[in-house]
Amino acid sequence: MNHLRRRVLITSCASALLLAPAFISSASVASLTSVAPDISHGVRIPVTLPAGFAANAALRSTWAAENWSGYAETGTFTGVSGTWTVPAVSATSSSTYSSAWIGVDGFNDNDLIQTGTEQDFYGGAAHYDAWWEILPAAETEISPSSYPIAPGNKMSASIYETTSTSGGGGFGHHRGSSGHVWVITISNVTKGWTFSTSQAYSGPGSSAEWIMEAPEVGGRIAPLAHYTITPATGTGDFDNAGIQRAIVGSGSPTYTAAGLNYSNDSGVMIQNSVQVSTPGMPDTADTAFNVAYGSSEPGTPSG
Repeated sequence: MNHLRRRVLITSCASALLLAPAFISSASVASLTSVAPDISHGVRIPVTLPAGFAANAALRSTWAAENWSGYAETGTFTGVSGTWTVPAVSATSSSTYSSAWIGVDGFNDNDLIQTGTEQDFYGGAAHYDAWWEILPAAETEISPSSYPIAPGNKMSASIYETTSTSGGGGFGHHRGSSGHVWVITISNVTKGWTFSTSQAYSGPGSSAEWIMEAPEVGGRIAPLAHYTITPATGTGDFDNAGIQRAIVGSGSPTYTAAGLNYSNDSGVMIQNSVQVSTPGMPDTADTAFNVAYGSSEPGTPSG
């Protein structure tokens, strides 16, 4: 079950699903003030594909969710990597929210380790920040004053499992009294900063993801922000998608190309029976894709 999780602020560097949270209406979100709300990121909440979905050439994705869109691979993974361009969000009459992230687990289970960026519109203004999270613990916001982000910035991130163990405490679920230490790193390539943290985690490693999400606000799935992504020429909105299948004993991992497959891995977001976020076909290297607000499939990256 997804838990209500409060934000924690960092100021220095350092398979059945259970009951899903309800969808929060635009009217409810509109009542939020300009104070930063409690935002959290959950596992995939599947929804049934609408009638005629498979027959529509613009609706070819193989899964649909109330809160996720993008690409997810299933198998056994010890790490994930990728880059993305921070979306810009447009003004809306009520509060709307979006998150771009990479992660391990959460597609068919209730574990999840992830890091990404937040792009929201509330209180009459757009808000952007970076964060990391391990369910069921709270999201940890990375101080936007120390680690700023802006629309159009290029982000790079990786998450991987090490042979080191941590007994008790920490974040995430533990098998017995200890869990392996995972390294979470996120960088703003444009602005030149890097944040890294090492945390205990012992999820099954059953999926790897590159996702645009409608996060939870106050324990409910929020309306997706009207986002636009403008990457550099030849670059996908999400790019350099990589996976790791070996636990790292020392040094840094060597990621292999993710091999994104549109027919097997891509998924759309459907809220209130409306398709609100759609990924496109991967590039020839099968490591990059575009994703767009709405139901139209975006073009394929040329890189």
